[in-house]
Amino acid sequence: MPMLKPFTATSAKRSLILLSSLAAILGTVGAGASPGDTVDVIISGGTIHDGGEGTAFVGDVAIRDDRIVAIGPSVRQRAKRVIDAKGMIVAPGFIDPHTHADALLRSPEQQARLNAPWLYQGVSTVMIGVDGGGTPDVAADAARLTQSGIGTNVVPFVGFGPVRQRVLGQDARAPTEDELGAMKALVAKGMCEGATGFSAGLFYAPQSFATTAEVIAVAREAADRGGIYDTHQRDESSYSIGLLGSVREAIEIGRQAGMPVHFAHLKALGIDVHGQAAAVISKIERARAEGVEVTADQYPWLASGTNLDAALLPPWAVDGGGAALLARLEDPARLARIRNEMQENLRRRGGAKALLLIAQGFPWVGKTLQEVADDWKLDNRDAALRIIRQSVNEKQRGERGGGTAIASFNMAQADVDLFMKQPWMVTSSDGSAGHPRMFASFPEKYVRYVSERQVINLATFIRQSTGRTADIYKLDRRGYLRPGYHADVVIFDPAGYAPRADYLHPRELSVGVRYLFVNGQAAIENGQATGVAAGRALLRPRPANCPISAS
Repeated sequence: MPMLKPFTATSAKRSLILLSSLAAILGTVGAGASPGDTVDVIISGGTIHDGGEGTAFVGDVAIRDDRIVAIGPSVRQRAKRVIDAKGMIVAPGFIDPHTHADALLRSPEQQARLNAPWLYQGVSTVMIGVDGGGTPDVAADAARLTQSGIGTNVVPFVGFGPVRQRVLGQDARAPTEDELGAMKALVAKGMCEGATGFSAGLFYAPQSFATTAEVIAVAREAADRGGIYDTHQRDESSYSIGLLGSVREAIEIGRQAGMPVHFAHLKALGIDVHGQAAAVISKIERARAEGVEVTADQYPWLASGTNLDAALLPPWAVDGGGAALLARLEDPARLARIRNEMQENLRRRGGAKALLLIAQGFPWVGKTLQEVADDWKLDNRDAALRIIRQSVNEKQRGERGGGTAIASFNMAQADVDLFMKQPWMVTSSDGSAGHPRMFASFPEKYVRYVSERQVINLATFIRQSTGRTADIYKLDRRGYLRPGYHADVVIFDPAGYAPRADYLHPRELSVGVRYLFVNGQAAIENGQATGVAAGRALLRPRPANCPISAS
């Protein structure tokens, strides 16, 4: 306890002040702790950003088991261990609301399941099943993840993709009444088993074949059970209904389903929509004023990550899946039509020079599509189709496939900056193999947008990476440094926190995180992973309107 300064008022007044000071100090200790208790760890003397809107302060954080038990300017408790955090930033572990960490977390290799690309960024919790990819078998999947041992917490979505494929396969058609009922039942099942919401990727086949009305009908099952609608919107560019039309559609889905709407990796993609960020923001602000909860996340890169199939092929070409696509490519008339539509898609993406091939382990990695086409002496569309054919054939043979991954340089800096400043925006990575965003999004944002260009300040960066994200997804006692909250805590060096990955070297681990605690256990210590698998599957409590048999 700090020494009280001499006071010359009456003894009664001195006693009142002493009691008030003591109450304030004990208030920092928090529930379940007292100044005489022994804690496991005290993080001492760091600059604390607690995840909220308040001002940072220099102080201490005490951890016992998996909880924060005290936080304040000076926590006076016995500790088994004290970490000197002077000069460091102490914050809640970062929360990444849009990741493709699924492959790592489900790997047969324990080292991979630690999820090091995210740990080294200071991320303690990741969302999975995004872009409509989440399995409706949420309980079984969560049990497998927990039993295998994972390095970060995971928050699952039930996804429109597996739901629609399970009922309709890859077909571009509307469901019958019975089929729609089957899809609704699968979404209800996922929500009853603990999903945080319903994710959709309406840009991707076969989800792109669904009408707005179909999506609303299915999404209502998640809405009725307290879920959020998390969307890779149908069009971030000018492919189909256009960026602004797609924003309207997503908001209308949330409005009619009766649920919050969250835009994944919000952007204005491609030369046709550069400069439209302000119009997108206006539509979101109008919806919010009308009572629709609308939020968004964003990654700090000017290149998106996708694949040649999604970027260049017209949707009708992939109706029915890979075998159907290959058959169409053998038909001269349909091949000519595909090539014609690919030319327009190339134009809106900025041309073949703007598409960097990033699939690791393939001979074209690190080259643009234009460079590969020049090497092969092919038209750039034919070079793309050669890669796509190879990938489809490999997948059909049960081999690796996946050689179509690209980084698509298609965003304008001014749009990225403007989106980042919005009070409903949070940080994400959209992390996927081959793109540096998987290994470096949070430090990239800190270095480029906080330290160098000062688009936002440090407090906003931390707020967008912690408490605001936890609030959007209603995470239970996560995202803040508060007594009683789970002890997910990052300590990073403000002078050394930085990305090391880039587009040509996308798998370099970030630096500058000194310590990262996940559920009270050190996952990063002295800048190195400890090998501790302290992550958990964070399932929401079972809603009341679920059948007794639901998990």
